[in-house]
Amino acid sequence: MDVSRRKALGLFAGAAGGVGVAACGQTPGENGQGTPPEAFTAPTSPVVVTFEHGVASGDALQDRIILWTRVTPKEDTTEQVPVQLVISTSLELIKVLLDEDSELPSPPWNGRVIPVSTSASRDFTVKVDAVELEPNTPYFYTFAVKTSEGIVYSPIGKTRTLPETGGDQAKFAVVSCSNFPFGYFNVYKAISERDDIDAVIHLGDYFYEYGIDGYGGKTGVELGRNHLPATETVTLADYRARHAQYKTDADLQAAHAIAPWYCTWDDHESTNNSYRTGAQNHNPEDGEGDWTERKQIAVQAYLEWMPVRDPVPGRARESIYRSADWGDLASVFMLESRLTGRSDEISWSAELSDIPPEDIPMKAMTTLGRVADPNRTMLGKVQEDWLSEGLKSSVEGGKTWQLLANQVIMAAVVPPKFNEVLTPEQIEQVPQGFGQLLVQFSQLGLPWNLDAWDGFPAARERLFDAAKEAGARLVTITGDTHTAWANMPMAMDGTQMGVEFGCTSVTSPGLGTYLPLPNLGELFSDANASVEWFDPFGSGYTLLTLTSQTARADYFKVSTISEPSFETELVATFEATAETDGVSALKRV
Repeated sequence: MDVSRRKALGLFAGAAGGVGVAACGQTPGENGQGTPPEAFTAPTSPVVVTFEHGVASGDALQDRIILWTRVTPKEDTTEQVPVQLVISTSLELIKVLLDEDSELPSPPWNGRVIPVSTSASRDFTVKVDAVELEPNTPYFYTFAVKTSEGIVYSPIGKTRTLPETGGDQAKFAVVSCSNFPFGYFNVYKAISERDDIDAVIHLGDYFYEYGIDGYGGKTGVELGRNHLPATETVTLADYRARHAQYKTDADLQAAHAIAPWYCTWDDHESTNNSYRTGAQNHNPEDGEGDWTERKQIAVQAYLEWMPVRDPVPGRARESIYRSADWGDLASVFMLESRLTGRSDEISWSAELSDIPPEDIPMKAMTTLGRVADPNRTMLGKVQEDWLSEGLKSSVEGGKTWQLLANQVIMAAVVPPKFNEVLTPEQIEQVPQGFGQLLVQFSQLGLPWNLDAWDGFPAARERLFDAAKEAGARLVTITGDTHTAWANMPMAMDGTQMGVEFGCTSVTSPGLGTYLPLPNLGELFSDANASVEWFDPFGSGYTLLTLTSQTARADYFKVSTISEPSFETELVATFEATAETDGVSALKRV
Protein backbone atom coordinates (compact mmCIF):
# COMPACT_ATOMS: atom_id res chain seq x y z
CA MET A 1 0.00 0.00 0.00
CA ASP A 2 1.26 3.47 -0.87
CA VAL A 3 1.59 5.37 2.41
CA SER A 4 3.52 8.32 1.01
CA ARG A 5 2.71 11.83 2.16
CA ARG A 6 0.33 12.42 -0.73
CA LYS A 7 -1.90 9.61 0.53
CA ALA A 8 -1.44 10.40 4.20
CA LEU A 9 -4.46 12.60 4.83
CA GLY A 10 -6.92 9.96 3.74
CA LEU A 11 -5.21 7.20 5.70
CA PHE A 12 -4.40 9.18 8.79
CA ALA A 13 -7.96 10.36 9.34
CA GLY A 14 -9.03 7.05 10.84
CA ALA A 15 -6.26 6.96 13.41
CA ALA A 16 -6.86 6.50 17.10
CA GLY A 17 -6.20 9.40 19.42
CA GLY A 18 -9.35 10.84 20.97
CA VAL A 19 -9.12 14.40 19.64
CA GLY A 20 -12.39 16.11 18.82
CA VAL A 21 -13.00 19.59 17.48
CA ALA A 22 -15.22 22.57 17.96
CA ALA A 23 -14.73 24.91 15.03
CA CYS A 24 -14.58 28.65 15.75
CA GLY A 25 -16.17 30.50 12.88
CA GLN A 26 -15.31 28.22 9.97
CA THR A 27 -17.35 25.30 8.73
CA PRO A 28 -16.50 21.90 10.30
CA GLY A 29 -16.15 18.91 8.05
CA GLU A 30 -18.38 15.87 8.36
CA ASN A 31 -18.41 14.53 11.93
CA GLY A 32 -16.33 17.57 12.88
CA GLN A 33 -17.60 17.44 16.47
CA GLY A 34 -16.49 13.86 17.07
CA THR A 35 -14.54 10.99 15.55
CA PRO A 36 -13.78 11.50 11.84
CA PRO A 37 -15.10 8.70 9.58
CA GLU A 38 -12.73 5.86 8.82
CA ALA A 39 -12.84 6.41 5.07
CA PHE A 40 -12.52 10.21 5.11
CA THR A 41 -10.75 11.61 2.05
CA ALA A 42 -9.79 15.28 1.92
CA PRO A 43 -11.60 17.32 -0.76
CA THR A 44 -9.39 19.30 -3.11
CA SER A 45 -9.19 23.05 -2.57
CA PRO A 46 -10.70 25.14 -5.37
CA VAL A 47 -7.47 27.17 -5.44
CA VAL A 48 -3.79 26.59 -4.74
CA VAL A 49 -2.83 28.02 -1.36
CA THR A 50 0.25 28.71 0.75
CA PHE A 51 0.81 29.22 4.48
CA GLU A 52 2.42 32.65 4.89
CA HIS A 53 1.49 33.51 8.49
CA GLY A 54 2.68 30.59 10.56
CA VAL A 55 0.70 28.72 13.18
CA ALA A 56 -0.34 29.57 16.71
CA SER A 57 -2.07 28.06 19.71
CA GLY A 58 -3.75 29.68 22.66
CA ASP A 59 -6.18 29.64 25.55
CA ALA A 60 -5.08 26.16 26.62
CA LEU A 61 -7.25 24.43 29.20
CA GLN A 62 -7.06 20.94 30.67
CA ASP A 63 -8.86 19.30 27.75
CA ARG A 64 -8.77 21.76 24.85
CA ILE A 65 -6.64 24.28 22.97
CA ILE A 66 -7.27 26.87 20.27
CA LEU A 67 -5.15 26.11 17.18
CA TRP A 68 -4.77 28.76 14.49
CA THR A 69 -3.38 29.39 11.04
CA ARG A 70 -4.20 31.28 7.88
CA VAL A 71 -4.21 30.00 4.29
CA THR A 72 -3.29 32.39 1.49
CA PRO A 73 -5.05 31.63 -1.80
CA LYS A 74 -2.98 32.28 -4.90
CA GLU A 75 -6.08 33.64 -6.64
CA ASP A 76 -9.39 35.11 -5.55
CA THR A 77 -12.14 32.68 -4.65
CA THR A 78 -15.59 32.90 -3.12
CA GLU A 79 -15.63 29.16 -2.37
CA GLN A 80 -14.82 27.37 0.86
CA VAL A 81 -11.25 26.11 1.20
CA PRO A 82 -11.06 22.69 2.92
CA VAL A 83 -8.34 22.54 5.59
CA GLN A 84 -7.25 19.67 7.79
CA LEU A 85 -5.67 20.01 11.21
CA VAL A 86 -3.25 17.23 12.09
CA ILE A 87 -2.56 16.94 15.82
CA SER A 88 -0.56 14.36 17.74
CA THR A 89 1.42 13.86 20.93
CA SER A 90 4.22 12.55 18.71
CA LEU A 91 6.45 15.09 16.99
CA GLU A 92 8.05 12.28 15.01
CA LEU A 93 4.70 11.31 13.56
CA ILE A 94 4.07 14.87 12.39
CA LYS A 95 7.55 15.02 10.87
CA VAL A 96 7.03 11.73 9.05
CA LEU A 97 3.75 13.02 7.68
CA LEU A 98 5.52 16.06 6.21
CA ASP A 99 8.41 14.04 4.77
CA GLU A 100 7.73 13.29 1.10
CA ASP A 101 9.86 10.16 1.09
CA SER A 102 9.00 8.64 4.48
CA GLU A 103 6.39 6.05 5.26
CA LEU A 104 3.90 6.23 8.07
CA PRO A 105 4.15 3.65 10.84
CA SER A 106 1.52 0.98 11.16
CA PRO A 107 -1.64 1.97 13.03
CA PRO A 108 -2.74 2.60 15.71
CA TRP A 109 -1.28 6.11 15.56
CA ASN A 110 -1.40 8.62 18.38
CA GLY A 111 -2.98 11.38 16.35
CA ARG A 112 -5.98 12.66 14.48
CA VAL A 113 -6.87 14.64 11.39
CA ILE A 114 -9.69 17.12 11.92
CA PRO A 115 -11.46 18.54 8.85
CA VAL A 116 -12.56 22.18 8.82
CA SER A 117 -12.84 24.86 6.17
CA THR A 118 -12.43 28.60 5.77
CA SER A 119 -13.32 31.33 3.30
CA ALA A 120 -13.03 35.01 2.49
CA SER A 121 -15.75 35.74 5.06
CA ARG A 122 -13.14 35.32 7.80
CA ASP A 123 -10.13 36.37 5.72
CA PHE A 124 -9.14 32.71 5.20
CA THR A 125 -8.06 32.36 8.83
CA VAL A 126 -8.58 28.99 10.52
CA LYS A 127 -9.29 28.70 14.23
CA VAL A 128 -10.08 25.31 15.74
CA ASP A 129 -10.98 24.54 19.35
CA ALA A 130 -9.41 21.09 19.61
CA VAL A 131 -11.22 19.27 22.40
CA GLU A 132 -11.07 15.92 24.22
CA LEU A 133 -7.34 16.30 24.83
CA GLU A 134 -5.37 14.75 27.67
CA PRO A 135 -4.42 17.07 30.54
CA ASN A 136 -0.85 18.20 31.17
CA THR A 137 0.30 16.88 27.81
CA PRO A 138 2.43 18.36 25.00
CA TYR A 139 0.89 18.27 21.52
CA PHE A 140 2.28 18.95 18.06
CA TYR A 141 0.21 20.11 15.14
CA THR A 142 0.21 21.21 11.52
CA PHE A 143 -2.44 22.23 9.00
CA ALA A 144 -2.80 20.82 5.50
CA VAL A 145 -4.66 21.69 2.32
CA LYS A 146 -5.02 19.28 -0.60
CA THR A 147 -4.55 21.26 -3.83
CA SER A 148 -4.23 20.45 -7.52
CA GLU A 149 -0.47 20.75 -7.05
CA GLY A 150 -0.32 18.39 -4.06
CA ILE A 151 -0.78 18.63 -0.31
CA VAL A 152 0.46 21.88 1.22
CA TYR A 153 1.47 21.90 4.88
CA SER A 154 1.87 24.67 7.40
CA PRO A 155 4.85 24.84 9.77
CA ILE A 156 4.69 22.58 12.83
CA GLY A 157 3.64 24.08 16.16
CA LYS A 158 4.04 22.85 19.72
CA THR A 159 1.51 23.43 22.46
CA ARG A 160 0.33 21.84 25.71
CA THR A 161 -2.69 21.34 27.91
CA LEU A 162 -2.90 22.41 31.55
CA PRO A 163 -2.69 20.11 34.56
CA GLU A 164 -5.97 19.28 36.29
CA THR A 165 -4.37 19.15 39.75
CA GLY A 166 -0.96 19.73 41.23
CA GLY A 167 1.51 21.54 39.03
CA ASP A 168 4.90 22.11 40.61
CA GLN A 169 5.87 25.06 38.44
CA ALA A 170 4.67 27.25 35.57
CA LYS A 171 6.87 29.53 33.48
CA PHE A 172 5.27 32.35 31.51
CA ALA A 173 7.05 34.67 29.08
CA VAL A 174 5.23 38.00 29.53
CA VAL A 175 5.30 40.55 26.71
CA SER A 176 3.53 43.64 25.42
CA CYS A 177 3.79 46.59 23.05
CA SER A 178 5.21 45.32 19.77
CA ASN A 179 5.30 48.18 17.27
CA PHE A 180 6.53 46.86 13.91
CA PRO A 181 8.21 50.07 12.61
CA PHE A 182 10.11 50.76 15.84
CA GLY A 183 12.41 47.78 15.46
CA TYR A 184 13.07 44.10 14.90
CA PHE A 185 11.13 41.59 16.97
CA ASN A 186 14.28 40.30 18.66
CA VAL A 187 12.36 39.84 21.91
CA TYR A 188 10.08 37.30 20.23
CA LYS A 189 13.12 35.54 18.80
CA ALA A 190 14.72 35.37 22.26
CA ILE A 191 11.56 33.77 23.63
CA SER A 192 11.36 31.29 20.75
CA GLU A 193 14.87 30.06 21.49
CA ARG A 194 14.00 29.00 25.03
CA ASP A 195 12.94 25.41 25.74
CA ASP A 196 11.39 26.03 29.17
CA ILE A 197 8.39 28.25 28.35
CA ASP A 198 5.02 26.78 29.37
CA ALA A 199 3.01 29.66 27.90
CA VAL A 200 3.36 33.19 26.56
CA ILE A 201 1.11 35.91 27.97
CA HIS A 202 0.66 38.94 25.71
CA LEU A 203 -0.79 41.90 27.59
CA GLY A 204 -1.78 43.99 24.62
CA ASP A 205 -0.64 46.35 21.88
CA TYR A 206 0.13 43.27 19.80
CA PHE A 207 0.01 45.67 16.88
CA TYR A 208 -0.31 49.44 16.43
CA GLU A 209 -2.93 51.20 14.34
CA TYR A 210 -0.91 54.17 13.07
CA GLY A 211 -0.05 54.93 9.46
CA ILE A 212 3.48 55.53 8.23
CA ASP A 213 3.19 59.21 9.14
CA GLY A 214 2.33 58.36 12.76
CA TYR A 215 3.99 56.94 15.87
CA GLY A 216 7.09 54.98 14.83
CA GLY A 217 6.85 55.97 11.17
CA LYS A 218 10.19 57.78 11.01
CA THR A 219 12.05 54.83 12.51
CA GLY A 220 10.16 52.49 10.20
CA VAL A 221 11.51 54.38 7.20
CA GLU A 222 15.05 54.09 8.54
CA LEU A 223 14.72 50.33 9.17
CA GLY A 224 12.60 49.49 6.15
CA ARG A 225 9.79 48.28 8.43
CA ASN A 226 6.91 50.55 7.46
CA HIS A 227 3.35 49.72 8.39
CA LEU A 228 0.95 48.15 5.90
CA PRO A 229 -1.41 49.55 4.91
CA ALA A 230 0.33 52.92 4.80
CA THR A 231 -2.66 54.64 6.38
CA GLU A 232 -4.13 54.30 9.87
CA THR A 233 -6.30 51.21 10.30
CA VAL A 234 -9.98 52.18 10.12
CA THR A 235 -11.78 49.70 7.88
CA LEU A 236 -12.05 45.92 8.26
CA ALA A 237 -9.67 45.49 5.34
CA ASP A 238 -7.17 47.80 7.10
CA TYR A 239 -7.24 45.86 10.36
CA ARG A 240 -6.96 42.53 8.60
CA ALA A 241 -4.00 43.75 6.55
CA ARG A 242 -2.21 45.03 9.66
CA HIS A 243 -2.69 41.72 11.48
CA ALA A 244 -1.42 39.93 8.39
CA GLN A 245 1.68 42.10 8.20
CA TYR A 246 2.68 41.41 11.79
CA LYS A 247 2.19 37.67 11.39
CA THR A 248 4.56 37.57 8.42
CA ASP A 249 7.39 38.39 10.82
CA ALA A 250 9.51 35.24 11.20
CA ASP A 251 10.45 35.93 14.82
CA LEU A 252 6.84 36.42 15.87
CA GLN A 253 5.89 33.22 14.04
CA ALA A 254 8.65 31.34 15.86
CA ALA A 255 7.45 32.54 19.27
CA HIS A 256 3.87 31.54 18.46
CA ALA A 257 5.01 28.05 17.47
CA ILE A 258 6.69 27.04 20.74
CA ALA A 259 3.86 27.25 23.29
CA PRO A 260 0.25 28.30 23.84
CA TRP A 261 -0.39 32.03 24.13
CA TYR A 262 -2.87 33.84 26.34
CA CYS A 263 -3.64 37.18 24.72
CA THR A 264 -5.66 40.22 25.59
CA TRP A 265 -5.77 43.55 23.82
CA ASP A 266 -4.94 46.99 25.13
CA ASP A 267 -5.79 50.10 23.13
CA HIS A 268 -3.78 49.97 19.92
CA GLU A 269 -5.53 46.86 18.61
CA SER A 270 -8.42 49.29 18.15
CA THR A 271 -6.90 52.78 18.47
CA ASN A 272 -4.96 54.86 20.99
CA ASN A 273 -6.48 55.39 24.45
CA SER A 274 -9.72 53.64 23.61
CA TYR A 275 -12.60 53.31 26.05
CA ARG A 276 -16.16 52.01 25.89
CA THR A 277 -17.67 54.97 24.06
CA GLY A 278 -14.72 56.45 22.17
CA ALA A 279 -10.96 56.86 21.83
CA GLN A 280 -8.39 59.62 21.78
CA ASN A 281 -7.34 58.57 18.29
CA HIS A 282 -10.80 58.11 16.80
CA ASN A 283 -11.76 61.17 14.79
CA PRO A 284 -15.19 61.11 13.10
CA GLU A 285 -14.58 64.62 11.82
CA ASP A 286 -11.70 63.21 9.75
CA GLY A 287 -13.86 60.57 8.10
CA GLU A 288 -13.17 57.76 10.57
CA GLY A 289 -16.86 57.00 10.98
CA ASP A 290 -18.86 55.78 13.96
CA TRP A 291 -16.85 54.55 16.97
CA THR A 292 -19.12 51.58 17.67
CA GLU A 293 -18.68 50.36 14.11
CA ARG A 294 -14.90 50.80 14.20
CA LYS A 295 -14.70 49.05 17.55
CA GLN A 296 -16.63 46.05 16.25
CA ILE A 297 -14.48 45.92 13.12
CA ALA A 298 -11.32 45.86 15.25
CA VAL A 299 -12.77 43.12 17.45
CA GLN A 300 -13.78 41.04 14.43
CA ALA A 301 -10.30 41.18 12.92
CA TYR A 302 -8.72 40.37 16.29
CA LEU A 303 -10.91 37.32 16.81
CA GLU A 304 -10.15 36.14 13.28
CA TRP A 305 -6.38 36.60 13.48
CA MET A 306 -5.53 35.74 17.09
CA PRO A 307 -5.40 32.33 18.84
CA VAL A 308 -8.05 33.30 21.39
CA ARG A 309 -11.30 31.57 22.26
CA ASP A 310 -14.33 33.60 21.20
CA PRO A 311 -16.43 35.10 24.02
CA VAL A 312 -19.01 32.78 25.52
CA PRO A 313 -22.51 33.00 23.99
CA GLY A 314 -24.59 35.78 25.49
CA ARG A 315 -21.66 38.14 26.00
CA ALA A 316 -20.77 41.08 23.82
CA ARG A 317 -18.12 40.25 21.22
CA GLU A 318 -15.62 42.54 22.93
CA SER A 319 -16.00 40.69 26.27
CA ILE A 320 -12.87 38.57 25.94
CA TYR A 321 -12.13 38.43 29.68
CA ARG A 322 -11.68 34.80 30.72
CA SER A 323 -9.78 32.59 33.14
CA ALA A 324 -7.82 29.35 33.25
CA ASP A 325 -6.68 27.20 36.18
CA TRP A 326 -3.11 25.91 36.14
CA GLY A 327 -3.67 22.84 38.32
CA ASP A 328 -3.57 23.83 41.98
CA LEU A 329 -0.88 26.40 41.31
CA ALA A 330 -2.73 29.42 39.97
CA SER A 331 -5.83 30.86 38.41
CA VAL A 332 -5.01 33.11 35.48
CA PHE A 333 -7.50 35.95 34.90
CA MET A 334 -7.19 37.56 31.48
CA LEU A 335 -8.77 40.99 31.95
CA GLU A 336 -10.34 43.29 29.34
CA SER A 337 -9.94 46.90 30.39
CA ARG A 338 -10.68 48.91 27.24
CA LEU A 339 -13.83 48.23 25.28
CA THR A 340 -16.44 46.77 27.64
CA GLY A 341 -16.51 48.94 30.74
CA ARG A 342 -13.86 51.67 30.75
CA SER A 343 -15.27 55.11 31.49
CA ASP A 344 -14.45 58.16 29.37
CA GLU A 345 -10.85 59.28 29.17
CA ILE A 346 -9.55 61.99 31.48
CA SER A 347 -6.06 63.17 30.53
CA TRP A 348 -3.81 65.86 31.93
CA SER A 349 -2.85 67.01 28.45
CA ALA A 350 -6.46 67.83 27.68
CA GLU A 351 -7.26 69.26 31.11
CA LEU A 352 -4.23 71.51 31.56
CA SER A 353 -3.53 72.72 28.05
CA ASP A 354 -3.93 76.47 27.55
CA ILE A 355 -4.34 77.02 31.32
CA PRO A 356 -2.46 79.98 32.85
CA PRO A 357 0.22 78.64 35.21
CA GLU A 358 -1.40 80.26 38.26
CA ASP A 359 -4.66 78.39 37.55
CA ILE A 360 -3.13 74.92 37.10
CA PRO A 361 -3.25 73.80 40.79
CA MET A 362 -6.95 74.57 41.12
CA LYS A 363 -7.74 72.96 37.77
CA ALA A 364 -5.74 69.89 38.78
CA MET A 365 -7.70 69.50 42.03
CA THR A 366 -10.99 69.81 40.16
CA THR A 367 -9.82 67.17 37.69
CA LEU A 368 -8.82 64.81 40.49
CA GLY A 369 -12.31 65.15 41.92
CA ARG A 370 -13.72 63.81 38.64
CA VAL A 371 -11.09 61.07 38.56
CA ALA A 372 -12.19 59.89 42.02
CA ASP A 373 -15.85 59.57 41.03
CA PRO A 374 -16.95 56.12 42.34
CA ASN A 375 -19.05 55.62 39.23
CA ARG A 376 -15.95 55.46 37.05
CA THR A 377 -15.06 51.92 36.01
CA MET A 378 -12.09 50.27 34.39
CA LEU A 379 -13.65 46.84 33.88
CA GLY A 380 -17.38 47.54 34.07
CA LYS A 381 -19.80 46.14 36.65
CA VAL A 382 -20.31 42.81 34.90
CA GLN A 383 -16.59 42.06 34.69
CA GLU A 384 -16.00 43.32 38.22
CA ASP A 385 -18.57 40.83 39.51
CA TRP A 386 -17.09 38.06 37.36
CA LEU A 387 -13.61 38.73 38.75
CA SER A 388 -14.87 38.93 42.32
CA GLU A 389 -16.54 35.53 42.01
CA GLY A 390 -13.53 34.12 40.22
CA LEU A 391 -11.17 35.19 43.00
CA LYS A 392 -13.39 33.56 45.60
CA SER A 393 -13.69 30.36 43.58
CA SER A 394 -9.93 30.20 43.03
CA VAL A 395 -9.10 30.60 46.71
CA GLU A 396 -11.80 28.15 47.79
CA GLY A 397 -10.45 25.71 45.20
CA GLY A 398 -7.03 25.80 46.83
CA LYS A 399 -5.12 27.68 44.13
CA THR A 400 -1.96 29.26 45.51
CA TRP A 401 -1.89 32.35 43.28
CA GLN A 402 -4.48 34.57 41.64
CA LEU A 403 -2.71 35.96 38.57
CA LEU A 404 -4.20 39.10 37.01
CA ALA A 405 -3.13 39.52 33.37
CA ASN A 406 -3.77 43.22 33.19
CA GLN A 407 -2.92 45.92 30.68
CA VAL A 408 -2.07 49.06 32.68
CA ILE A 409 -0.12 49.86 35.86
CA MET A 410 -1.99 48.88 39.02
CA ALA A 411 0.23 50.52 41.65
CA ALA A 412 -0.15 54.19 42.52
CA VAL A 413 2.68 56.16 40.91
CA VAL A 414 3.65 59.83 40.99
CA PRO A 415 6.65 61.25 39.15
CA PRO A 416 9.58 62.48 41.22
CA LYS A 417 9.61 66.25 41.70
CA PHE A 418 12.24 66.83 39.06
CA ASN A 419 12.87 70.48 39.97
CA GLU A 420 13.99 69.25 43.40
CA VAL A 421 15.98 66.16 42.44
CA LEU A 422 17.66 67.46 39.28
CA THR A 423 20.14 70.26 38.83
CA PRO A 424 19.21 73.19 36.57
CA GLU A 425 21.74 71.89 34.08
CA GLN A 426 20.07 68.46 34.02
CA ILE A 427 16.64 70.00 33.56
CA GLU A 428 17.93 72.06 30.69
CA GLN A 429 19.14 68.89 28.97
CA VAL A 430 15.68 67.27 29.10
CA PRO A 431 14.27 67.22 25.54
CA GLN A 432 11.42 69.54 24.67
CA GLY A 433 7.94 68.12 24.32
CA PHE A 434 6.76 65.37 26.64
CA GLY A 435 9.94 65.40 28.75
CA GLN A 436 9.73 69.10 29.68
CA LEU A 437 5.97 68.84 30.24
CA LEU A 438 6.48 66.00 32.72
CA VAL A 439 9.19 67.96 34.52
CA GLN A 440 6.79 70.85 35.03
CA PHE A 441 3.84 68.64 35.95
CA SER A 442 5.86 66.74 38.54
CA GLN A 443 5.79 69.71 40.90
CA LEU A 444 2.12 69.03 41.60
CA GLY A 445 2.93 65.71 43.29
CA LEU A 446 0.00 64.03 41.53
CA PRO A 447 -0.45 60.75 39.62
CA TRP A 448 0.68 61.41 36.07
CA ASN A 449 -0.78 58.46 34.13
CA LEU A 450 -4.58 58.71 34.26
CA ASP A 451 -4.82 56.08 31.52
CA ALA A 452 -3.66 53.57 34.16
CA TRP A 453 -5.47 52.47 37.34
CA ASP A 454 -4.45 55.83 38.87
CA GLY A 455 -7.19 57.28 36.68
CA PHE A 456 -9.74 54.89 38.25
CA PRO A 457 -8.95 54.85 41.98
CA ALA A 458 -12.45 53.86 43.14
CA ALA A 459 -12.51 50.94 40.71
CA ARG A 460 -9.05 49.87 41.89
CA GLU A 461 -10.23 49.93 45.49
CA ARG A 462 -13.26 47.79 44.61
CA LEU A 463 -10.89 45.25 43.04
CA PHE A 464 -8.72 45.30 46.16
CA ASP A 465 -11.77 44.89 48.40
CA ALA A 466 -12.83 41.85 46.37
CA ALA A 467 -9.34 40.39 46.70
CA LYS A 468 -9.33 40.97 50.47
CA GLU A 469 -12.74 39.36 50.86
CA ALA A 470 -11.61 36.33 48.87
CA GLY A 471 -8.26 36.08 50.67
CA ALA A 472 -6.49 36.21 47.32
CA ARG A 473 -2.75 36.23 46.79
CA LEU A 474 -2.58 38.66 43.90
CA VAL A 475 0.19 38.60 41.34
CA THR A 476 -0.50 41.30 38.76
CA ILE A 477 1.34 41.36 35.45
CA THR A 478 1.20 44.57 33.44
CA GLY A 479 2.17 45.95 30.03
CA ASP A 480 1.46 49.31 28.37
CA THR A 481 4.26 51.54 29.69
CA HIS A 482 7.20 50.17 27.63
CA THR A 483 9.17 50.03 30.89
CA ALA A 484 9.87 47.43 33.57
CA TRP A 485 8.42 47.58 37.08
CA ALA A 486 8.58 45.62 40.33
CA ASN A 487 5.76 47.04 42.47
CA MET A 488 3.88 46.36 45.67
CA PRO A 489 0.42 47.91 45.13
CA MET A 490 -1.24 49.32 48.24
CA ALA A 491 -4.91 49.67 49.12
CA MET A 492 -6.10 52.95 50.62
CA ASP A 493 -5.78 51.49 54.13
CA GLY A 494 -2.11 50.69 53.51
CA THR A 495 -2.57 46.95 52.96
CA GLN A 496 -0.14 45.47 50.44
CA MET A 497 -2.21 43.95 47.65
CA GLY A 498 0.18 41.34 46.35
CA VAL A 499 2.90 42.22 43.87
CA GLU A 500 2.99 43.65 40.39
CA PHE A 501 5.50 42.81 37.67
CA GLY A 502 5.41 45.24 34.75
CA CYS A 503 7.10 44.15 31.53
CA THR A 504 8.92 46.43 29.17
CA SER A 505 8.12 46.50 25.45
CA VAL A 506 9.00 44.34 22.48
CA THR A 507 9.93 47.48 20.52
CA SER A 508 8.01 50.59 21.63
CA PRO A 509 10.17 53.30 23.28
CA GLY A 510 9.97 53.80 27.04
CA LEU A 511 10.14 56.84 29.28
CA GLY A 512 13.93 56.82 29.17
CA THR A 513 13.75 57.84 25.51
CA TYR A 514 12.04 61.10 26.46
CA LEU A 515 13.81 61.63 29.80
CA PRO A 516 17.32 60.27 29.15
CA LEU A 517 18.48 60.47 32.75
CA PRO A 518 20.74 57.56 33.83
CA ASN A 519 19.22 57.49 37.34
CA LEU A 520 15.61 57.92 36.24
CA GLY A 521 14.66 54.50 37.60
CA GLU A 522 16.05 55.24 41.04
CA LEU A 523 14.29 58.61 41.11
CA PHE A 524 10.93 56.93 40.50
CA SER A 525 11.44 54.21 43.10
CA ASP A 526 12.58 56.79 45.68
CA ALA A 527 9.43 58.86 45.04
CA ASN A 528 6.95 55.97 45.39
CA ALA A 529 6.50 53.59 48.30
CA SER A 530 4.78 51.11 45.97
CA VAL A 531 7.65 51.02 43.47
CA GLU A 532 10.53 48.74 44.43
CA TRP A 533 12.29 48.97 41.06
CA PHE A 534 11.76 50.80 37.79
CA ASP A 535 13.74 50.46 34.56
CA PRO A 536 12.74 52.91 31.82
CA PHE A 537 15.28 51.78 29.23
CA GLY A 538 15.41 49.03 26.62
CA SER A 539 13.20 46.27 25.26
CA GLY A 540 12.64 42.78 26.56
CA TYR A 541 10.32 40.39 28.33
CA THR A 542 9.58 39.13 31.82
CA LEU A 543 9.91 35.45 32.70
CA LEU A 544 7.35 34.82 35.45
CA THR A 545 7.90 31.59 37.37
CA LEU A 546 5.23 30.43 39.80
CA THR A 547 5.73 27.63 42.31
CA SER A 548 3.68 26.67 45.34
CA GLN A 549 5.98 28.88 47.44
CA THR A 550 7.19 31.74 45.28
CA ALA A 551 6.37 34.15 42.47
CA ARG A 552 9.56 35.11 40.69
CA ALA A 553 10.11 37.62 37.89
CA ASP A 554 13.27 37.54 35.79
CA TYR A 555 13.61 40.65 33.63
CA PHE A 556 15.39 40.06 30.33
CA LYS A 557 16.52 42.67 27.83
CA VAL A 558 17.80 42.42 24.28
CA SER A 559 20.86 44.45 23.42
CA THR A 560 19.27 46.09 20.38
CA ILE A 561 16.12 46.21 18.26
CA SER A 562 17.75 48.29 15.51
CA GLU A 563 19.33 45.29 13.82
CA PRO A 564 18.50 41.57 13.79
CA SER A 565 21.69 40.47 15.56
CA PHE A 566 21.45 40.83 19.34
CA GLU A 567 22.30 39.39 22.72
CA THR A 568 19.96 38.74 25.64
CA GLU A 569 20.76 39.77 29.21
CA LEU A 570 19.13 39.07 32.56
CA VAL A 571 19.03 42.51 34.21
CA ALA A 572 17.08 41.93 37.43
CA THR A 573 15.19 39.30 39.44
CA PHE A 574 12.54 39.89 42.07
CA GLU A 575 10.70 37.35 44.17
CA ALA A 576 7.77 37.21 46.58
CA THR A 577 6.61 34.40 48.82
CA ALA A 578 3.13 33.02 49.41
CA GLU A 579 2.12 33.65 53.01
CA THR A 580 -0.88 32.53 55.03
CA ASP A 581 -2.50 35.93 54.90
CA GLY A 582 -1.25 37.16 51.51
CA VAL A 583 2.00 37.82 49.71
CA SER A 584 5.34 38.87 51.15
CA ALA A 585 7.16 42.04 50.22
CA LEU A 586 9.35 41.85 47.15
CA LYS A 587 13.00 41.07 47.52
CA ARG A 588 15.70 41.35 44.90
CA VAL A 589 17.39 38.03 44.21
